[in-house]
Amino acid sequence: MISLVSEAGPDAGDDLPGTLPDALRAELIAFRRDLHMHPELGNQEFRTTAAIKARLEQAGLAPRVLASGTGLVCDIGDWDGVTPMLAMRADIDALPIPDAKVGVAYRSTVPDRAHACGHDVHTTVALGAGLVLAELHERGQLPQPVRLLFQPAEEVLPGGAADAIKCGVLEGVGRMIAVHCDPKVDAGKVGLRTGPITSACDRLEIALDGPGGHTARPHLTTDLVTAVAKVVTEVPAVISRRVDARSGLSVTWGRIESGHACNVIPMHAELAGTVRCLDLDTWRDAPDLIHAAVADIADLHGAKSQINYIRGVPPVVNDAAVVDLLVGAMAARRGPHSIEDTEQSLGGEDFSWYLEHVPGAMARLGVRTPGDTTKRDLHRGDFDADESAITVGVELFTAAALLDVRS
Repeated sequence: MISLVSEAGPDAGDDLPGTLPDALRAELIAFRRDLHMHPELGNQEFRTTAAIKARLEQAGLAPRVLASGTGLVCDIGDWDGVTPMLAMRADIDALPIPDAKVGVAYRSTVPDRAHACGHDVHTTVALGAGLVLAELHERGQLPQPVRLLFQPAEEVLPGGAADAIKCGVLEGVGRMIAVHCDPKVDAGKVGLRTGPITSACDRLEIALDGPGGHTARPHLTTDLVTAVAKVVTEVPAVISRRVDARSGLSVTWGRIESGHACNVIPMHAELAGTVRCLDLDTWRDAPDLIHAAVADIADLHGAKSQINYIRGVPPVVNDAAVVDLLVGAMAARRGPHSIEDTEQSLGGEDFSWYLEHVPGAMARLGVRTPGDTTKRDLHRGDFDADESAITVGVELFTAAALLDVRS
């Protein structure tokens, strides 16, 4: 049994149980480091799923692995079939990039794989919250059931959330919360905002074709390299004049391939990039707008175009009432000074798919060591987190679970 005694600060809210005991804090840091050393890509998180499942079962819980084979859900308390539950979601997958950290004992042991987006932290936070809440339930101090959701494949468009929803993870859920690591926010704090907190993100793949030819005679063929260059530069410019600038619709290229010899006009070219958007309505119109812009520019230069527009995720739109719940939870644990406003980012997050069905909110979990001036960002091989953030996340989640029935 877990002893719920913690070295809580003066702002921690002495009347609210569920703070993180020191022994469990140490265990969770070790658990996070183990995940960090063994990152797994989306829909391949078998070791991660097994580790989470084993620890939850050790606590007397009954986690259920999702039908896809990775990820799981776990209910704490007995659901009456009527009262909506609060769900806590964590993503569990890693990224296909090398871990570039130096002098860190827990750096990735898997080549070209790294937890460079903090999903190991998110997973550990949800696990820790579940262990604390399970103990509160045994003591009769958990007023209503809570659902933990450990979701696979967040980094794989259109995101593992859609598959999780198909597996029925939202049955009985009335609200959902999540955290995401933010290396621009100090550990000990969270960033919150009502309304959109992330952006829509889609993937765009384009193929251009022409007859090819000699670079001495571009006037007798389709100058495909020039056509590609025009698509690269003109599509973003055209799009910017077809939508309200406040929508933040942007097209950014990440890959261009064409040609093999300096004196041969190629027959084929490929481009790939991302489409990001701040506004939900504009995001719904984006595929038609971009199809038209690409076709117009390709046709102008005599190139045939094929467009593969891959839907990703809509923006995460935080519900005002759930944001208020998280504000109250954080204030109860750490005081109002621990909450700061945050801006809408251009990053995408498949947590948004859940919020198409139930109200919810995502908080930005500060993972920067206070006073550290090193610039780190997500999706970089040198990303790391101040592990004191795990305690903050756990206590945020447990307070939210207790205050959800009080509000």
